Order: sequence, then C-alpha cells, then structure tokens
Amino acid sequence: MSRALRILVAAAVFIGGAVPLFAAEIAPLTRGTAITDPDLLREFDQHDALTISRLLGPERNADVPLTTDLLFSRLPQLKQIPPAIDAEFDRYVARLKAAYPTETVGVGEGFDVQLFDRANLKSRETRFVLAGIVNRMDRAYVAEETCGEIRLIYRLARFDTGPDGGKTATRLPMTLNLVMKARDARQTDGNGKPIPCAEIARRWLDNGDWQGLIGARFAPHDAMLDRIETNIQLSVAAKSALHDFRSDYLLKVFKFDAATKTFEESTLENQIDRDRILADDALRRDFRDWLLAPDRLREFDRGTVLIPEKFLARSAIVPTPAGLDASPLQPEFGMMQGEGNGEGQGEPVFADNDVVGALKQAAARGIDMQNIRSVAGFRRRLNDVTCAGCHQTRGIGGFHFPGVDWLADKPSNSNIVPASPHFFGDQVRRRDILRAFAAGKRPDFSRGFASRPQTRGSNELAGTEYQDGWGAHCSLENGGSGTPDRSFTSWSCAKGLTCQAAAASSRIGMCFIKTR
Repeated sequence: MSRALRILVAAAVFIGGAVPLFAAEIAPLTRGTAITDPDLLREFDQHDALTISRLLGPERNADVPLTTDLLFSRLPQLKQIPPAIDAEFDRYVARLKAAYPTETVGVGEGFDVQLFDRANLKSRETRFVLAGIVNRMDRAYVAEETCGEIRLIYRLARFDTGPDGGKTATRLPMTLNLVMKARDARQTDGNGKPIPCAEIARRWLDNGDWQGLIGARFAPHDAMLDRIETNIQLSVAAKSALHDFRSDYLLKVFKFDAATKTFEESTLENQIDRDRILADDALRRDFRDWLLAPDRLREFDRGTVLIPEKFLARSAIVPTPAGLDASPLQPEFGMMQGEGNGEGQGEPVFADNDVVGALKQAAARGIDMQNIRSVAGFRRRLNDVTCAGCHQTRGIGGFHFPGVDWLADKPSNSNIVPASPHFFGDQVRRRDILRAFAAGKRPDFSRGFASRPQTRGSNELAGTEYQDGWGAHCSLENGGSGTPDRSFTSWSCAKGLTCQAAAASSRIGMCFIKTR
C-alpha cells in the first residue's frame, strides 16, 4: 500500500469501518489508548490530514499546514486565543518583575529570567506539528453521551533554513491540545441510532491505537469540538540568591462555542481559584460545605469530582520543579494551612477537624473511601485534582505529554519518550475502562493519586518506576520512620528496594536500592 493511500485510508475512518494495521507496533502500555508511532504521526501531519488548519478549515485547498502567522489570522475559530495568552503573559511578567526587581527579565540569553518568545506565535517559520493522539474515553463520566474524549496533541516547532537551503526543525516549549468528543453524532448504526460507546472502544482495542480519529472530509463536525488546551513554558530562571532553578508554565483552556463558532477563554477544570476563595469569607464557606458533603466527598476520593465554575480560575501558573510534596504555589497551600497574602486570608478553608468530621460522616453513611483515609490524603487529593497540581506530579518539566519528536533525524519507538511517568502509569486504568466499554459494562472511572497509579488487578506495572520499582514514589512511613498513614499504606517498594527521602518531604520518598 502506498504512503498516500495509507493516509487516505486512515483519514477516511471516523469511528467506523475496520482498517488493517500497517503502522509499526507500539509499546504495550499505550496499545489502544494512545498513538505514539513516529512514522504514522509524521504522515498524518505532513500530508495535512490531521493538522489544526485542516481540521478547523476543511474548505482550504492548500495541501500544506498553515504556519502560526497565518493560523491565528485565517482561522476565525482561533481569534480569541492570542490576545488571551498575551494578557496572561503581561500579567505574569509584571508580577515577576515585582517579585524579583533586581533580576533582568527578557527574551534570549543574557537575562536572569529568560522568557518564551511570543514572536514564535506570529512567525512564518513556526507551526504546530502533530505530536500524539490520546484516547480519553476514561473521561466519559464528564458527559456520558460523548463517550469521553479524543485529544490531538500538537507541539510548536520552528523550521529554520540553513546556508544550503535545507530546513532544520527545533521543538519549542509549547503544546496545544485539540480536544474532541469521542462520538460523532453524525455516525449511526443500521437503526439510525448513534454508534454505541462499546463499538468505539472495540475499534480502538481491536484495530490498533489510531482507529476512528478523523472523518472522510478531514474535519470533525462542530458538535464534536470541545475545547483547546494550551501549555507554554513562560520562563526559565537559573538558581540565584533569590530562588532555586525554576521554570514556570502557563495553562489555559478555550471552550468551543457552537453559536459563535469560536474557542472562547474558559475556566480550567477543577483548577481551584485559591486567592479568590481565600479572600472571600462567603465563597470560602460555600466551597468547604460543597466539597465536604458526603456524596461529593466520595466523588472527590474517586477523582471524578467536577468543581463548579464559581470556584475555578481561568488560568494557572505551574512552577517546576515542585518536589514530592505540595508546592507553596499549589492550590492546597493556604486551603489547609491558613497562609494567605492579604487581609482576611488567615483562616484556612479546610481545618483538620473539618476533614476528620467529614470522613466520619461519610463512613457512617456506608461510603467506602478508596484513597482519602486521612487528612494527609485529603490534602494530596486537593492538590492533584487540579490542573496545576497534576502537572507538577511526575511530569517532564511542566508537561505530561511533550509528544513524539518525529522531527528527529532517526526517530524510533525504542528511543523516544513521548510522555511522563504519570502518563504511562495511568494507561492500565485507561485500558481497563476501554475494555469495560467494549464489553458493554459500566466502567469504573475512579483513579488513584497522581503519584501512584491504580493497578486494576494487573501486574503489568510491578517492578517499574510507575508503581513500585526504582524511582517510584512511596510512603516514607512504610519504611519505619513513623506510623503508616492510611491513605498511603499501599505505597511500598518492590523487593530489594527501600523508600528513601529524595526531596524536602517528610511523607513521600522514592524507591531506591537498599544501602548498608
């Protein structure tokens, strides 16, 4: 089969029709749940089949993707994204200069704090390249009628022309995720009903991991578009007398409005607006009472809670590295410690007694808590349920999916690491949910803490860095330094390893070889 025909066949499949596998075999952990094959991603991208400009501008006659200078100007759906990012960027720089007035801040070498060059978002030398495709049917609990989500992940890249006229590609620290609903309402079965989630899941599991992603007309229906998520490394600062080495990332979300046909700035899912809540006594009480209600606490424990928008932020600045415990800039800090930045912010949102009382009330109602069995467990979940807290947990810098670098001269599945330990550790759970869908069962959508994946009865992760092997996160109390916390009793290390302190943390360590 020719390369062009392969692209045509793959692109013609949209949740329908069996297509034989011809892409290279992918890692077992991501089979059926993510596309990480560099050859296939390159062909999808270079043939303009799954580029942003093709998906959002199907009427285009050109056969090449749009560079960023044209992408945001020619596609009206994206017109609100650049000014929203610019506004966040300006606010960030102002706060940065106020916090470190003696340090220089600017683009390029020679500055104490080096900023992301926003000119890259208006350049004819840059564009977004397809870096991965991820099946997130495990998120069907958000809206069951959609069967979950499919995420097309793009990485910003710059293409420079050398003296000989050849092009060299450099990946830049920004990703853009186009999030689509997993089920296309236009696709129906023989009875005129929408294709069931079970069928969609079976096609992903049975036909490899790239099946059913894009329609024959190379464009998703507007009803399938959900949102765009952006992640930009705003700055990098070397260690100084004022701070340790630090890199800050900006997270933004833009929801698709079917009426205006544009992606509009929105709140981030479960990204608690800490400063606003701490500054408003009434809002603080509302949030505490809402989250500690028994039924809500159960959802919070399972990781499926959806916090109302009135408590959420429209952006998040994520500093890395953050260590193994919660960073002072993460949402939980102040929520339970009572340390704010202004008048009226001294009272914590959640006192220890509030959490203990809520856990007792849930137990009295017969609610079994899977993860949160202590105040420390509540604190950790309060952090990792947020966008910022999750991105600081076992990520690669500030990313969980930097993506496949198929721009490299000789990409191969053996030497490319497209995602973080957190991402790979979660694949067993996600595949279990796909299998439940495929079998016509209701899936268990619960998840563990971001630091330790759910095993779902599988030994697939045993002895690896994702679960209990070298480098895995573990409970220091389990090593004999204190009374084991009930929320982390399973956070142990494989035989031959012991939990050792690896950062400024009194509770969480990493599994390393035993030493005398």
